[in-house]
Amino acid sequence: MFSCFGCMKKLMWGEGYENAPMEVAVQPSVEIDTGNIGTDVVVVKQGKRICGTGGALACAPIAQDKAYFEIKIQSSGVWAVGLATKLYSPQDQLGHCRESWALQQGGELMHNGAEIGKVSEGIEEGDVVGCSYDHVQLCFYRNGSLLNSFITGIKGSVYPAFYVDDGATIDTIFTCFNHPPPAGFSEVMIEQDIL
Repeated sequence: MFSCFGCMKKLMWGEGYENAPMEVAVQPSVEIDTGNIGTDVVVVKQGKRICGTGGALACAPIAQDKAYFEIKIQSSGVWAVGLATKLYSPQDQLGHCRESWALQQGGELMHNGAEIGKVSEGIEEGDVVGCSYDHVQLCFYRNGSLLNSFITGIKGSVYPAFYVDDGATIDTIFTCFNHPPPAGFSEVMIEQDIL
């Protein structure tokens, strides 16, 4: 039977089929969308680290039911992490407009320029902040531990979003997490991966 498969391969690819190139489908990865960043934002480390001044969106919206991503605070300063619609202007501070929801460096949960909650735990340089979103609530984690506050009422198609200023540098982490995602949550997938 195995020799029959060899004959079929020979008919399809001709002599030397053993050396025929195999195509491997490379899945696109989520990273910062360099076409949708603030004018003073610098993206380095293969699209994973941001510094400078301004906001940035990931290249893919959260399409699956339960998504998780992280940031690592490399240098302290002014920073924010959360979600935003495609209408968010990366010149605006994240959480200070109708199109974004964010956790800021001081622990404030912000939307439309208003503080809608606050986490009591301090977040410092070197910490990893995790974000989980299930289309009902956006939760935050510090070094793998759930923080005591979350954001609800998020509307529309949203993207992982980030903001830096005043010397802050953050690494965005979409795979190979520092801490395991909560049960049932997984990395943000590009829509074709979901199908």
